[in-house]
Amino acid sequence: MRKIVITSGKGGVGKTTITATLGRTLAKQGFKVVLIDGDVGLNNLDVVTGVESRIVYDIGDVLAGRCRPYQALVLDSESSMRILPSSVNSEDVSSQAFRGVVDSMQGMFDFLLIDCPAGIEHGFHRAVSSASEAIVVTTPSASAIRDADKVFRLLSTYNLKSTSLVVNMLRHDLVSRGEMLSPFEIAKLLHTTLVGAIPDDDVITVYQQLGKAPDFAPSRKAFEALVKNVVQGTFEVEPKRKRRWWR
Repeated sequence: MRKIVITSGKGGVGKTTITATLGRTLAKQGFKVVLIDGDVGLNNLDVVTGVESRIVYDIGDVLAGRCRPYQALVLDSESSMRILPSSVNSEDVSSQAFRGVVDSMQGMFDFLLIDCPAGIEHGFHRAVSSASEAIVVTTPSASAIRDADKVFRLLSTYNLKSTSLVVNMLRHDLVSRGEMLSPFEIAKLLHTTLVGAIPDDDVITVYQQLGKAPDFAPSRKAFEALVKNVVQGTFEVEPKRKRRWWR
């Protein structure tokens, strides 16, 4: 089982949306996937996936011994993916306890994705210490890139098999005019490997409020390229679409 933490230095870069859509795309391709919300107290993964009304147990119940980990998993409405919701209780959860829950999933799934809290506080270290791989999400803004650099520096202190980058909310029109850094330039600045470049997509923004990820979203091909890179270990980013002369 591959344990991947999806993290970011700055909030609002679309990290949870990337986690949910990546998980769904993997599941639709036949992989067994579980998502774990590592943001204790500020959980949003259940809202983005639209399963909040069907939660019976959460990770707090698992840690308290009120249920087994598998009993707390909620089936996604859009795919075969499972979600382990975070606890609404903001009491501190130790890294060791969280790691025990993650390791209990061993053998049941192909991919375990951890939605890491934004920032570099205790929640970050708790989530990263339970994973073997890390994907950092950033946007092309200067502040987000700077924060991503801090995250990569911290990740280098962990014994991770790999760390990589996803650039989200990309505007190809601004890149072509030189008004925005390209994802390759951002990866070069951060001295890391680029595995995904997701365009700014209003469809995803609207539909995530309903817990859905429509197949007609403009970013669909970019997510498929991201999944291919994650699964196969390749680094092919979905190229910019060519604009027709009549547009």
